[in-house]
Amino acid sequence: MVEFGVTPRQAASGTGRQAPRVRAARASPVRVDGAVSSRAAPEVRGAAAELALLGAFGAAMGLIGPYATSAMPATSRIPYWLLCIAGGGAVGVAVDAWLSRRMANSWRRVALTSLLITVPAALLVVALSEVFEPARLRPTLSPRFLGQVLVVAVLVMGVRALARRTPATVVRTRIVVAPPLPEAEAAFRRRLSSKRRTARLIAVQAEDHYLRVHTDAGAELLTMRFADALEALAGAAGFQTHRSWWIAGDAIEGIRWRRGAGDAHLAGGLVAPVSRAHAAVLKSAGWR
Repeated sequence: MVEFGVTPRQAASGTGRQAPRVRAARASPVRVDGAVSSRAAPEVRGAAAELALLGAFGAAMGLIGPYATSAMPATSRIPYWLLCIAGGGAVGVAVDAWLSRRMANSWRRVALTSLLITVPAALLVVALSEVFEPARLRPTLSPRFLGQVLVVAVLVMGVRALARRTPATVVRTRIVVAPPLPEAEAAFRRRLSSKRRTARLIAVQAEDHYLRVHTDAGAELLTMRFADALEALAGAAGFQTHRSWWIAGDAIEGIRWRRGAGDAHLAGGLVAPVSRAHAAVLKSAGWR
């Protein structure tokens, strides 16, 4: 924007010449709303999917030719059914969208939507019959005819509900047992030979007055009570699975359950029994 004014020096000198003064015009912001297009994209894709589904259903009905339409030539029968299904389906989609704000169960909506669109869809079929085959097709709003329209409406809305159905998300959780801390097993490991003192501990098995300690470097017998071993391993990450077995948590590869009890398959091919009395602890840790 250009404004003309007199500077103070010009006023003092008496010159009446006006010097142009330029003021930068404020540009109005130009807003490109990309979010609108990004939000509209899923709606466009959804509408295209609905149209494709209705078109496929209408084409299938046109090829089958139910309800005395098989006598119509294919050039008339297929467009006839396409318009019937597309028109009635569009009404059904609108009704279902309205009901979805009030009813969460999709199959109840299918039933109610089919009932609500029966009469409008029947009127559409009557009008299209007059256009395509006024001589052959003369449907009237009789209970039998309305029942036929209802059956087609249930099929259309049911197929649509199945197509829109998303698989249920199944979240499986399992407690991951951290490897045993060295200090938690230090007292117990000091009893092992130097060959197995630093080996990976897999399981401890009671045998009379001895313990068979299973490691990835082999097994070793210790003269120790099982109760004392459990006390020494109290801080380690593992489970007592039987009155005579303790297993390391990170050595478990899987558990096969049978009638409340089971077998724990461990690293190195070792199998440890799981009694019913100790099964709950393993199941609560995610081994189901």
